[in-house]
Amino acid sequence: MKTLASMLLAALLSAPALAGEGHDHGGAPAVANANAPQRLPDGSVFLPKPAQRQIGVRTLVAEEKQLPRAFLLSGKVVMDPNAGGRVQPTQPGRLEPGPRGFPTPGQAVRKGEVLAYVVPAAAPLERASQAAQVAELRAARALAEKRLARLRELADTVPRKEIEAAESELASLGERAGVMSAGLSLREPLVAPVGGVIASAQAVAGAVVDARELVFEIVDPTRLRIEALAYDPALAADVAGGALVLGSARVPLRFVGAARALREQALPLQFAAEGPALQALAVGQPVQVVVQTRSQLSGVPVPAAALARNPSNQSIVWVKAAPERFEPRVLTTEPLDGANVVATSGLKPGDRVVHQGASLVNQIR
Repeated sequence: MKTLASMLLAALLSAPALAGEGHDHGGAPAVANANAPQRLPDGSVFLPKPAQRQIGVRTLVAEEKQLPRAFLLSGKVVMDPNAGGRVQPTQPGRLEPGPRGFPTPGQAVRKGEVLAYVVPAAAPLERASQAAQVAELRAARALAEKRLARLRELADTVPRKEIEAAESELASLGERAGVMSAGLSLREPLVAPVGGVIASAQAVAGAVVDARELVFEIVDPTRLRIEALAYDPALAADVAGGALVLGSARVPLRFVGAARALREQALPLQFAAEGPALQALAVGQPVQVVVQTRSQLSGVPVPAAALARNPSNQSIVWVKAAPERFEPRVLTTEPLDGANVVATSGLKPGDRVVHQGASLVNQIR
């Protein structure tokens, strides 16, 4: 952008535009190249109309309003507990891929989809004990079958309740043997608790995991939470809303609530955010949150793009004082909504503030 501005200004300097008869330049100096863009001795900028059109200078009229007081807080992106989830095994074991293999970060998954399996890791002595119990149950079941067969042969002389008891015992032993046998080779499926996108994955074929170890993390990229830290507990009782600026998009935030316990001497504030613009964010990413309160202040709203810096590193805006003359104004500003700021001093109603092309005007020397 600076290179383009330099080339444009150089072209304007080499090809001056002639003014018509009676045209007012608004204080242009009487020099040989009077129609070239230049910085005047008083710090203002002379910018002819053709140059204004070429660099796209646009102005707006300043209006004083009652606006909500806002604060800029540091925050981070967190998971929405109602739109995200974590996949953790309930027992230690070895990982095996699911029907579609191990999912990778960024892959979309459906609720209830099997992502992987965990084969229980049992000690050799424990597995031998389980195998011995299965063998005992199978032997007892064989004896129960023979006893039931003898009772059925003597059905005319044996009470019916003894035959029913033998049948029940045989069924019970069969089910117990089946459950114990399946427990030796049973795999625990790791199922997606919600639909969304895999945010993180630590699954590798053959890896051994412990119980409650995080294997997959799933998020809905269009529904996230923003957590901001407020070091003034009184701020939590006055929050009305918030905003988050992502490039050229402004994402409004809905205040969910404030925690009742301090974390590192700060009070966490939760905001809900929705929209396709959130897909550019990642869980854990640090962000700047503009928190608006219910209290009001008087000032002039100014687009953040209109702000520039003078040689003293002060915030300034360029005000159109004449058709071809622009003056710098030092401002005192406060945040408003991320895309705009509130000028509490330095501007008065009716001033025409440059909100487009201000950075190019500021480069003119």
